[in-house]
Amino acid sequence: MDSAADGTATPDDARQRTPFDTPGERGSSSVVDQAAQDAREGDAGPADHGVQHMKWYGWGREGVGFDHRDKPRLRPFVIENVDVDLDTPGAPALDFDQLPVPESRAPQELLDALGRAVGRGHVHTGAMERVVHTYGKSLTDLVRLRAGDLPRTPDVVVYPADEDAVRAVVDATTAADAVLVPFGGGSSISGSLHPPRDEERPVVSLDLGRMNKVLEVDEHSRLARVQAGVLGPDLEDQLGARGWTMGHVPDSFTHSTLGGWVATRSSGAQSDKYGDISDMTRALRVVQPGRVVATRPVPSQATGPSVREMLIGSEGRLGVITEVWVQVHRLPEKREILAYFYPSFEAGVAAMRDIAASDAATTLTRVSDARETAFSFATRKKSKGVSKYVSRGLMAVLKRRGWDLDAVCLSFVGFEGGPDKVKADQAVVRDVVKRHGGIVVGKGPGQLYDQKKFDTPYIRDYLLDRGALADVSDTAAPWSQLLPLYTHVRREADKAFARVGVKGWIMCHLSHSYHGGACLYFTFAFRQTSDTPLVEYDVVKGAVQQAFVDAGGTLSHHHSVGVEHARWLAEDISPAGREMLGELFAAVDPDGRLNPGAVVQERSS
Repeated sequence: MDSAADGTATPDDARQRTPFDTPGERGSSSVVDQAAQDAREGDAGPADHGVQHMKWYGWGREGVGFDHRDKPRLRPFVIENVDVDLDTPGAPALDFDQLPVPESRAPQELLDALGRAVGRGHVHTGAMERVVHTYGKSLTDLVRLRAGDLPRTPDVVVYPADEDAVRAVVDATTAADAVLVPFGGGSSISGSLHPPRDEERPVVSLDLGRMNKVLEVDEHSRLARVQAGVLGPDLEDQLGARGWTMGHVPDSFTHSTLGGWVATRSSGAQSDKYGDISDMTRALRVVQPGRVVATRPVPSQATGPSVREMLIGSEGRLGVITEVWVQVHRLPEKREILAYFYPSFEAGVAAMRDIAASDAATTLTRVSDARETAFSFATRKKSKGVSKYVSRGLMAVLKRRGWDLDAVCLSFVGFEGGPDKVKADQAVVRDVVKRHGGIVVGKGPGQLYDQKKFDTPYIRDYLLDRGALADVSDTAAPWSQLLPLYTHVRREADKAFARVGVKGWIMCHLSHSYHGGACLYFTFAFRQTSDTPLVEYDVVKGAVQQAFVDAGGTLSHHHSVGVEHARWLAEDISPAGREMLGELFAAVDPDGRLNPGAVVQERSS
């Protein structure tokens, strides 16, 4: 049986990939044709920084994308549930040269100072560089960008190679009364990167892409000191060459950086074992105007409120993260992901809760609701040979058992360690699954899930090209509140679809299990019906986010606050809590030069 989202068109789909391989993107073309980019770079010279970015108009590298044509069930599924025909030709190719890119406002004095800080060849004012660094990859970002909505771009992009250069950039920006926005992989989906629309001061985008090395590994302490600009695959390559892994695998893994993970309180698919980024981060260095904050990689400390915790999740408001000490683990001897079926989402959630409370040490626990399971089945390629009959036979068995096949829920559980440990953990999980009426499906779907889990953002872009708005929202709540929250969110989303006047689709999976609760991750989609898609989108997205906080969940489990979630912050952490954060940011940055507007909004964005 195939797994979800198995359709990204990549050149290496035929080979088995490790969990930390990218979907066919290493060595692919950079975000734009180099000669064309050089011509756009203007007085700052060609883009010789050697840092690859995602395509300016969407997710991933050029030449990598989704295609529905080898998935015979997907087109009718999307027509039925979202009222969009995937055979509709995609939107015409976007012409970068037609974008109304504002001229750079960077004064020559600032450019000269930045050139002294990082080297003239690493200071760029060209249109492409500035557009790439204007937005992240949220749906709002992409809709605005594709519509040519560029009211404010960075005026200059700089690429420091080390912390000394970062300090010089921060100090030069401060001296020029300019604004500084740190930039990692550009994968933010919460609006953490774009300058406020009404910002009159020069805006500097500080790209950490050249700071991409593992500097040392303390094998006795199982810690690694790493530069903040390293991308996920490069980090795992460098650690893996020494026999180590960090184990952090967010969906954005291929295009996000360590510094970005820390700045946004990221979580990864394997958090059940390795923890969230806040658990993995033992110390960090952060450059602020005129100083560097440095914490020590001690296992624990009682030194007042945690400075480390203040910096984690600060989204650039408290400075530029340059180095991080992270926990690392020896590469596991064995790694398996098994698939399971449950007769209902309620049964699957109960099983995840009991697995979390059991003696099994799993790496991931995930269960999709019936709607997401149906979507997963719809994204399968056509079954051939033996697999076709296995799939049919399994469904026939479930039907004979009295299961409602429309309510079936697909689950994945990951295991790591030595053979005996993996076997013992699988036995514990098998008993829990059986107790809740589930069955073991096997390794095949888990292997495909492992290979394809980084591909889903391409599907969102593919739908957007064909007039459908699709997005995700995540929350977390105690075990006792998960199912009531799930029901409330679905109900409020359906009301929002009705207000917009569209046939909409919302689905969910549970992931990231903890002692006291879990994350619920929702995906929704509907057809754009007007020439103001973001107005329609805000009705649905707003309803989902409001449902989170109304039902006792958090506004975001791992997608951060940014700008797009900021309006719910006071409802999540209390008005006094939001006020405290604003006071903290103002104390460190009284002039609002460090990524203004993120987390706590003082100005329009």
